[in-house]
Amino acid sequence: MNILKYINFYKVIISLIILFNVVFIVPFAYIETASALNLKDAFKFNTGGNTDPTDSVASNAGYNTSASVSLLAVISTIINVVLSLLGVIFLVLIIYAGFNWMTAAGDEKKVETAKGTITTAIIGLIVVLAAFTISWFVIGQLSPTLLE
Repeated sequence: MNILKYINFYKVIISLIILFNVVFIVPFAYIETASALNLKDAFKFNTGGNTDPTDSVASNAGYNTSASVSLLAVISTIINVVLSLLGVIFLVLIIYAGFNWMTAAGDEKKVETAKGTITTAIIGLIVVLAAFTISWFVIGQLSPTLLE
């Protein structure tokens, strides 16, 4: 019986690792790549008029170093990141409560606790989705070109 607890523990750990990779690693694979042909071109330092080596390397790699970021864009990014993390937390809570429900072994107190956790996590997820929708609408009204 003790070995089954370890197997279930490893299943949960592997599931969380897969969830972490899907949420945090895979989206970065779709980020547009820079226009440098190779690393030698990307890290070439030009001193022509530019004294900052990081700007020189960034421009050689194909990034726009002269673009300024607006305060609205920074606030929008912060709101999106916070709401995304909250959504992930609520999804993990739902999975955790479902795991507790499955392993309750007929204990009514554990089942009721799991049901309560699922209910509150779903309510929290609905609130986060509503907040995301409202913030997307408001930011779109303040700066229509920001959401394109």
